[in-house]
Amino acid sequence: MLSAYGLCQTSDVEEARSVGEHIFCKNTIYSRDPQFNTRVNYRRAGNLGVGRMTYGGETIIDPDVMESFALIQIPIRGRELIECDGNAMLFESEQGAVLNAHTRTRIHHMPNTEKIIVRVDKDVIKHQCQQHLGRTLQKDVEFKMEMALDTPDGRNFVQALAWMCDVLSGSDKLSPLLSKQLETTFVGMLLNCQQNNYSAELHEDKGQSIAPSFIKRIEHYIEEHAHEPISVVDLAEHAGVSTRSLFSGFRRFRNISPMHYLKEVRLRRVHDELLHTHSSSATVTAVAFRWGFSHLGHFTTDYKRRFGETPSETLMRS
Repeated sequence: MLSAYGLCQTSDVEEARSVGEHIFCKNTIYSRDPQFNTRVNYRRAGNLGVGRMTYGGETIIDPDVMESFALIQIPIRGRELIECDGNAMLFESEQGAVLNAHTRTRIHHMPNTEKIIVRVDKDVIKHQCQQHLGRTLQKDVEFKMEMALDTPDGRNFVQALAWMCDVLSGSDKLSPLLSKQLETTFVGMLLNCQQNNYSAELHEDKGQSIAPSFIKRIEHYIEEHAHEPISVVDLAEHAGVSTRSLFSGFRRFRNISPMHYLKEVRLRRVHDELLHTHSSSATVTAVAFRWGFSHLGHFTTDYKRRFGETPSETLMRS
């Protein structure tokens, strides 16, 4: 599925460890198997790293915690026993694995096992999930470790991965546009096909929402008055409910607080204004203040978390 572009082959454990550190993170490798023979084909595509690898013989890989990325493993042949935060599971032909960032893992790689691996930055996953949901996420996306490949979702995911590998194999140099397309397509398929802590919300039919009418009244009010000073009391009085009912309703049906919803609307308005205002006729400070953001440090942090770039970078693109 991948060409020999970037091929690394070694029968030395220390050299294999160095290769692993270069691609992933610091790790310790144990193997006394005479068949040990690491082979890795690996390429980058934007914020993705895609590889095909084997250790040849029986090998134990004990990596450090993956701080900044998730690792997806799809078997080609053989099997691996993966321990993740104390839970062990055997992965073979019809089952892949998703190892989340910040988890402690240990991999027992059986002889003659080969797999496709995809390294994807956790911030890219979070940003794309935010774009789908239209709001800032308070927690990182966390996937279920087991990925069933014999289900409709599993087969769709494998097909998308095969397409991506074919593109990488046939292109010596990827354009930034194609790299971005691969990244977006892969992460979108991962969010859609693999169960995660935002799956219910991602698959929710917004058109069939059964939220109480007062929730929709508040949302309409915020959209119309986002440029004005608004308090929780103002929202509760407009809806004709208690502040307690207001908070519980938004938490249950929108999974955020009403003031968080207000901030999301204001961030979108700032983003739109910065995109459509000539950079020589506006400043980030003026636009932020106009939409109620008085603490520029907090505003910049929230903005970058939501849109993946600073307000100044958005303004420069206008």
